[in-house]
Amino acid sequence: MPKTSKKSGPAKKSASQSQAKGKQKLSQIKQDAANAVGVTLRQDDNGHLTSRQAGAIGGQMVKKMIESYEQGKK
Repeated sequence: MPKTSKKSGPAKKSASQSQAKGKQKLSQIKQDAANAVGVTLRQDDNGHLTSRQAGAIGGQMVKKMIESYEQGKK
């Protein structure tokens, strides 16, 4: 059976910091997308959204992520 390496020390801390930054960035993209389509998001639960609203937010998020990716490639 092959050995699997476990992250420890500075590498593990760096990875968790990177994940936290990624989650924060994604949360900001989601909030911006919701604002763009006129939907108010709650901090704890967004079960009040209709499928149309959730889809509109998701579509805006994808649009913003693609734009960000394309700008980074230039």
